[in-house]
Amino acid sequence: MGTDRADRTDPVDSAGYPDSAGSVADRLGVLRFDGLLTVPWRNGGGLTREVASAGRSGSQGFDWRVSIADVDEPGPFSAFPGVDRVITVVRGEGMVLVVDGVEHSLGLYEPFGFDGASQTRCSRLSGPVRDLNVMTRSDLLSAAVAIRDLSQTRPIAIAGAQVLVLLTGSAVVVGADGSRADLRSLDAVGPSGEHVRLVEGSGRAVVIRIEHRHHLRGEPC
Repeated sequence: MGTDRADRTDPVDSAGYPDSAGSVADRLGVLRFDGLLTVPWRNGGGLTREVASAGRSGSQGFDWRVSIADVDEPGPFSAFPGVDRVITVVRGEGMVLVVDGVEHSLGLYEPFGFDGASQTRCSRLSGPVRDLNVMTRSDLLSAAVAIRDLSQTRPIAIAGAQVLVLLTGSAVVVGADGSRADLRSLDAVGPSGEHVRLVEGSGRAVVIRIEHRHHLRGEPC
């Protein structure tokens, strides 16, 4: 971190965790919500934090992307031709989307998929909303988004192109060597050099699985 540890009595990382815990968390693929870059929308209606992304070959500059958005007021969504989207409300009272003229009511923890090229707008809000967005290149990838109750399931294994975001409660991510890191609300576990990591705890989490479309059809990768 560019600072002599001997000069610091209580070294912490940028999210307020001890340095030793921070390095373990980094190795386990933990992405702290407090450390995510915040980008305001051009129309002033909200802001976005990118959680994880991969690939640069698509016209949008990514092959897949997971982000968290704060929506403060109704308004149009940006168009993403060639991209499939899944949006899940994770905070707030829900919202109403109009996609190509058809109205859809989105409740809390209800993933909703649609074509990124569609004319889409948020028509009604009951108050500020925070949502999770998953975008994938429609010609190459597909995303499965599932809400899991950590207290009602075995530890969740995260590997490959998978991302877990803790929505409520508390959890721990455990590496193959037994190393552990705590997760707080909206912290994520993303792709990492660790082959498999286990997440256990209480509360809810969303698990995103990214797959190649030809693999889904049973063709060899």
